[in-house]
Amino acid sequence: MTKCLVIGACGQLGTELTAGLRSKYGINNVIASDIHPPEGGVKDAPFEILDAMNFDALKSIVEMHQIDTIYHLAAILSAKGEQNPPLAWSLNMTSLLNVLNLAKENNSIKIFWPSSIAVFGPTTPKDNTPQDCIMDPNTVYGISKLAGERWCQYYHEKYGVDVRSVRYPGLIGSKTLPGGGTTDYAVDIFYKVLQGEQYECFLAEDCILPMMYMDDAVEATIHIMEADKPSIKVRTSYNLSAISFTPAELYQEIKKQIPEAKITYNPDYRQNIANSWPNSIDDSNARKDWGWKHTFDMKKLVEVMLSELEPKVASM
Repeated sequence: MTKCLVIGACGQLGTELTAGLRSKYGINNVIASDIHPPEGGVKDAPFEILDAMNFDALKSIVEMHQIDTIYHLAAILSAKGEQNPPLAWSLNMTSLLNVLNLAKENNSIKIFWPSSIAVFGPTTPKDNTPQDCIMDPNTVYGISKLAGERWCQYYHEKYGVDVRSVRYPGLIGSKTLPGGGTTDYAVDIFYKVLQGEQYECFLAEDCILPMMYMDDAVEATIHIMEADKPSIKVRTSYNLSAISFTPAELYQEIKKQIPEAKITYNPDYRQNIANSWPNSIDDSNARKDWGWKHTFDMKKLVEVMLSELEPKVASM
């Protein structure tokens, strides 16, 4: 029976991945962990307070719960990372190396670590960005993710660590508030619209970016970890894609459901980050190697986000 540890379980992805894993493997077989307890306290499910930069604490939890699979999600994201680059680099790198070194000691442990489209940069091909291409990230988040990809491949080739990764596009989900990413406008807009407020977008209306609904991201994450080991041919990180759209296109789709929705555009420093990222992603390797396919298009994404957030916003 798989016994999982989710590091960073209270974040945007961690919250929904933990729920998905528990639905599949059972509540007691998925240990959630974060540096702080979840908002509202710990429910009737296993939870550990963990600073992922503390190797001994990590090792103790893994041994105590007999963990065989680690989903390491803890990181400081793109926009927040630019506010404190040294902290972002330290947290993102130290925590990853702690997990990799633990798996080096115990080769029965399988690792998932998320990369991001932030690894690409201004001279990367913008359209249908290939799996292997020029990468020149210009944010500390992107730099740390690119370095992390190389560490993952190194530990796999040098020590046989079974570490797997995908490059997430912008993720959109309803379970948590935005977490400091450049693509978080696509979550925040739903809250503002449902609150009857005009949304001021921090990206330009024609800024096209690769995006994905959270259910697809969770499915991809579990899918790659369940794939047969020989089918995982990329040990840096797989390109992952679903849909691409602009803030204006997302707004127009929302407006079909809520005609009174209003938006203005006031690009800030996050626009420079977005400008360095691709418009669309070629994820044919993931689709070929381990059978990835997405489910949500923009229309379905908007319908589900509005239906799930309407009661939540009403109770805020």
